[in-house]
Amino acid sequence: MVRPELNRRMVRYRTAGIMTLRTASRPLDDPMNNEHVALLRKGAATWNKWRREKPDIRPDLHGARLRGADLHGARLRGADLRKANLYNADLQGTNFSEADLREANLREADLGQANLSGANLSKANVYKANVSGANLSKAKLSGVLLSGADLRGARLYKANVSGANLSEANLGAANLRGANLSKAALSEANLSEANLSGANLIGADLTEAALSGAALNAANLSWAELNGANLSGAKLNGANLLGADLRRATLVGTNLTGADLTGCRIYGVSAWGLKLDGAKQQNLIITPSNEPEITVDNIEVAQFIYLMLNNERVRDVIDTITSKAVLILGRFTERRKPILEALRKELRQREYLPILFDFEKPRNRDTDETITLLARMARFVVADISDAKSVLQELRAIVPDLPSVPVQPIILAKQEEPGMFDFFRKYPWVLKVHHYASQKKLIAELGETVIRPAERFVRHGSAISTGTASRPPRRRRRSAPSR
Repeated sequence: MVRPELNRRMVRYRTAGIMTLRTASRPLDDPMNNEHVALLRKGAATWNKWRREKPDIRPDLHGARLRGADLHGARLRGADLRKANLYNADLQGTNFSEADLREANLREADLGQANLSGANLSKANVYKANVSGANLSKAKLSGVLLSGADLRGARLYKANVSGANLSEANLGAANLRGANLSKAALSEANLSEANLSGANLIGADLTEAALSGAALNAANLSWAELNGANLSGAKLNGANLLGADLRRATLVGTNLTGADLTGCRIYGVSAWGLKLDGAKQQNLIITPSNEPEITVDNIEVAQFIYLMLNNERVRDVIDTITSKAVLILGRFTERRKPILEALRKELRQREYLPILFDFEKPRNRDTDETITLLARMARFVVADISDAKSVLQELRAIVPDLPSVPVQPIILAKQEEPGMFDFFRKYPWVLKVHHYASQKKLIAELGETVIRPAERFVRHGSAISTGTASRPPRRRRRSAPSR
């Protein structure tokens, strides 16, 4: 029975069903602490015999200095190992389940096949340690340093690895199903054949990581950095990649069935043999961050467009190919962005492929060439000339030379058509300006007042506008998308 005068200084601890008593804030030279450390230094056999005899005592190894110790197979379940120094220690097969290893030094230690299930390793140093085959299921690993560690075949089922540093770590064939890896650093890590199904990778840094053959089904990769990552053969069925950075990523034979790719940056991506059934592909950004944004709605079409913009020979060949592309030109402020989004959505529903060019950045020679190339591949152009002088300048560059591409101008009803627009009235392929009173009205009338006139011109040419059959030669086109 504990004496009353001591009871005030005692703190209760419950770990894995074991009730123990220990004085609060005991210094490291406490006799019990020294006794436990000395006992452990005698080796795993002596220690395990004592543990079998005293199963109700929680081992107190807080701050213990065990550098290079041979603790192979030791029973340390539920032990207090906070800030312990286990640098280069032999811990193969050791049972650390439910142990407290916060801020412990496990640098270059051998933890192969160790049991760390439910253990707390928050902010521990496990740099370049061997953790292959270890069981870390439901372990707390937030803020841990695992850079360069060997975790091949390790089990991290539902482990909390948020904010951890696993850069250059080897996680080949590891089980990370349902793990929390949000904001974790995994740059240049090896995750080939790893199971990351249902994992939380929001904001994780996977720059140049190896993810070939990895299972990422239903994983959340929104806003993750995957720049230069290898996702060849990876399974991303139903994965959330909203806003993810896929620049220079390798996507060969990748399964993206039902995945959400909205807003991904895909400049320089290598995409071949993809499975995209049911995938959401909207507003994919195909340009570098220092250039005006060009967005498309198909990752495979993105490569085609990029190739056209950067390969003159391919341009000449592709120039004769008809597409479903509709080029949208305009200057869309934040207040008017909903109009743009509604226009794009309606065009998608009508099976077109909207390509947006927003004049947010200054014009230059490359901008002019880009617009011209995009216009050449478009079925028709929708140009919002509301508050958009830049649009008129670009139209001057493309209209005279592209008689086969009808341009449908639109403008807010409350605004007057700019005087510079008179220059375009002589071209039959510049159609009658449509004045819209509101976003709702524009969408409601889109088929009749914007799409139909443009499609009529594509099919029948300038005779519709001029009343004659004479017109400049135009490209051969496929049938229009179904309405």
